[in-house]
Amino acid sequence: MDLQAFRESIAKPQPPAGLSHALQALWWDAKGDWHKAHERAQERDDRAGMLVHAYLHRKEGDQSNAEYWYRRCGATPSTLALDDEWEELARALLGQS
Repeated sequence: MDLQAFRESIAKPQPPAGLSHALQALWWDAKGDWHKAHERAQERDDRAGMLVHAYLHRKEGDQSNAEYWYRRCGATPSTLALDDEWEELARALLGQS
């Protein structure tokens, strides 16, 4: 799946089958369901999940919690606009960096 197909899938009621938990989190975030996105990001304690978790807390406005998750996965806190960070994460998780 590429970024365009991923974006187009957001119009559907459920995420496409086979997406990682981190991609599901970004999908639910794009649908406007922060809580469901947060649940998905927490389901896997891997680097991808932690990066999305950091993004979600940054979006929520909880910068200190976001910085904790960036540190936990060894990433520098993002200074991108939230939409740009979402796209960067989606591209990376889809293998399109």
